[in-house]
Amino acid sequence: MESPAKDLEPDRTATGIRKIIHVDMDAFFASVEQRDEPSLRGLPVAVGGSSGRGVVAAASYEARKFGVRSAMPSARAAQLCPDLIFRRPRFDVYKAVSQQIRAVFLHFTPHVEPLSLDEAYLDVTDDVRGIGSATRIAELIRQRIRAETGLTASAGVSYNKFLAKIASDQNKPDGLCVIRPGEGTAFVAALPVRRFHGIGPRGAEKMAKLGIETGADIREKDLAFLRANFGSLADYLYRAVRGIDLRQVKADRPRKSVGGERTFERDISSGSALRETLEHIIDIVWERIERSSAKGRTVTLKMKYNDFSPCTRAKSLPRTIADRAEFAALSRELLDAQLPLPKPIRLMGLTLSALEGEDPDEAEEAAIVPVLQAELPF
Repeated sequence: MESPAKDLEPDRTATGIRKIIHVDMDAFFASVEQRDEPSLRGLPVAVGGSSGRGVVAAASYEARKFGVRSAMPSARAAQLCPDLIFRRPRFDVYKAVSQQIRAVFLHFTPHVEPLSLDEAYLDVTDDVRGIGSATRIAELIRQRIRAETGLTASAGVSYNKFLAKIASDQNKPDGLCVIRPGEGTAFVAALPVRRFHGIGPRGAEKMAKLGIETGADIREKDLAFLRANFGSLADYLYRAVRGIDLRQVKADRPRKSVGGERTFERDISSGSALRETLEHIIDIVWERIERSSAKGRTVTLKMKYNDFSPCTRAKSLPRTIADRAEFAALSRELLDAQLPLPKPIRLMGLTLSALEGEDPDEAEEAAIVPVLQAELPF
């Protein structure tokens, strides 16, 4: 028999409860454009190329009401929102604003793990400023970001990274959500399955056919069932619905890869559709590679079939990849080698890895460091 939910919550006395904040800027690129060009405020804005091969890098909340999303082909975005206003990305500006935001984080804690230009995890277990609670720290961070950049941020506060990230999305935009110890399992139980990272439209559809609509429905399934139906995603789902995540916040974590992927609304299998999709992903990923100034030797093509089984192929060079043309050529070569596919796919992605300065032997730690200082209230 499975243990009661409360027994699966972190044990305060055994390990100490960490206080984790996840801060996520609201529609960051688009919000910067609206800030710097006041005439755009209140209007649907997309950052990205407007040409036939263009891709949306970010969309304002006004555009999102029409279904416009990041990584969407610009042509499709324009169909959904005929009044959509496109602006070319200004990554130098976004980087400068990101550095301002990072300085705000570091005022409150040295334990900052950036995920991208617009989001980061903070471990505020050690109350270095004597503020008194993790929630108050999150409030002050949001206030200072608004005062110093003119932008809004949403934050989630909880006792692990998974819950903090879920919480930061709960009251967007410009919101704050706190999940306290003892509340994780119940909070996750009420979540629609689409709120779980890694579950796209097709995954949610498959779950619905299995009678799974919420976190509570996933929790009713044993690990064997989840592994049989969802493969490598199973262990993550099993832990997530119990509010369990043992990852630490790692300051200045070295980037191990740069990539991106798309989950399709409909499965695709034809060579022409696959090649067209690959070109969009090449655009997205190369933009991220340039943004992060990454240099790597290995290109990996990831596909997930409509039965959730994975297919991963990689090609490495003895030197770093020279430019976009070489990255694109290697990507196309990897796809062409798999055609025709044995069955349709629901997801495709590309990754550049073996980055310069990467330590190949560095292992991912999965332990909670005991908390020795006095407990900081939530």
